Amino acid sequence: MSSQASPEKHNPDSPTAKIHTRPWAATLILTGGVLLLALGMALSISFGAADIKLSVVWKAIFDFNPELTPHQIIWEIRLPRILGGAMVGACFAVAGAIMQGMTRNPLADSGLLGLNAGAGFALAVCFAFFPGLPFMYIIMYSFLGAGLGVLLVYGFGAASKSGLTPLRLVLAGAAVSAMLSALSEGIALYFRIGQDLAFWTAGGVAGTKWSQLEVMFPWVLAALIAGLLISRSITLLSLGEDIAVGLGQRTGLIKLIGLIVVLILAGTAVSVVGAVGFVGLIIPHLTRKLVGVDYRWIIPCSAVMGSLLLVFADLAARMINPPYETPIGALVALIGVPFFLYLARKERRTL
Repeated sequence: MSSQASPEKHNPDSPTAKIHTRPWAATLILTGGVLLLALGMALSISFGAADIKLSVVWKAIFDFNPELTPHQIIWEIRLPRILGGAMVGACFAVAGAIMQGMTRNPLADSGLLGLNAGAGFALAVCFAFFPGLPFMYIIMYSFLGAGLGVLLVYGFGAASKSGLTPLRLVLAGAAVSAMLSALSEGIALYFRIGQDLAFWTAGGVAGTKWSQLEVMFPWVLAALIAGLLISRSITLLSLGEDIAVGLGQRTGLIKLIGLIVVLILAGTAVSVVGAVGFVGLIIPHLTRKLVGVDYRWIIPCSAVMGSLLLVFADLAARMINPPYETPIGALVALIGVPFFLYLARKERRTL
C-alpha cells in the first residue's frame, strides 16, 4: 500500500494529510441507514391513532385500493407526512453540515443562527397579508425570510471590534431569533392568525400534503445535488480559507453557492415542518465522528441520519401520549439542548 500512496500523504504538513476519512464507515451508514430508514418509515406508517398491520401497508403502497379506508389513511395522511419528515430531516442536517464546514464554526445550525426564525417571520407575513397564497410562493418567502435572518445575525455579530467568534455568532443568532419570533407572534395576535402559525411554533409534520411534497421535492433535490458538487471545496474550506485559496479554490464563489444551498434547504424545511432546531447541530457532529472530515461523505451521510432522526422522532411523538401528538420540536430539543451545552463547554477555549 505504501508504494501506491501519494507523496502528499507522507508529508505531515500537506493539507491533504489533515483529511481523515473512513469510507468503510460511510458506506455502512449509507447502506444500513437506508435500510433502517425504510423500516422506520414502515413502522411510522403502521402506528398511529388507527394501527394498521405491516401487510396492509405493503398492499396499500404496491396495490392501492381507494375503496379501503386503511389504504386511504396510508396514502392521503401517513405516507406524505413520513416522506415529508424524511426530506425535512435531510434538509436540516445537510444545511447544518455545510454551514459548519464553510464557517469552521462548531455551533453553526439553521435554528441557532436565525434562519428558522427568519423563515417563520416570513410565514407570518404571508399568512397575515397574503392569505391563500400558493405553497410555491410560501416557500419563496421562506427563502427570503431565512436570508433576512442570516443577514441580521452576521451583521450584528460582525459589529464587534474583536471580530466574529463562534460565541458571538450564537449570541447574535439567539437575539435575532428572539426578535423575529416576537415579531411573528405579534403579527399572529394582531391579525388573528395564531392557529395558522401554531404548527411553526410547535414543529411537526402532521398535515403534510402531496401537493407540498411535489413543490418542495425539486428544490430539495437540486440543493442536495449542489451540496454534493461543492463538497470537496467545503472540505478544503473546513481546513482553513488560506489552505483552500492556496489550492486554487474560489472561496467567494463556493461560499455564495453554499449559502444559497443552505437558504433553500432551511427555508423549504421550515415552510413544511416549522421550528425544529438542533437537527443541523447534532447530526453533522455525529457524522464527522463516524466518517471523518471529508464532506464528500459527511453530506450524504448527514442526509440519511437526519432523515432517520426526524422519522423516528415523528414516530415517538405519536406513541408517547396517544391519541395526542407531542411536538417534534420538543422531542428533538430534549436531545439538542444538552448536546449544545456539552459542545459549548467542549469548545470554550475557542469561543
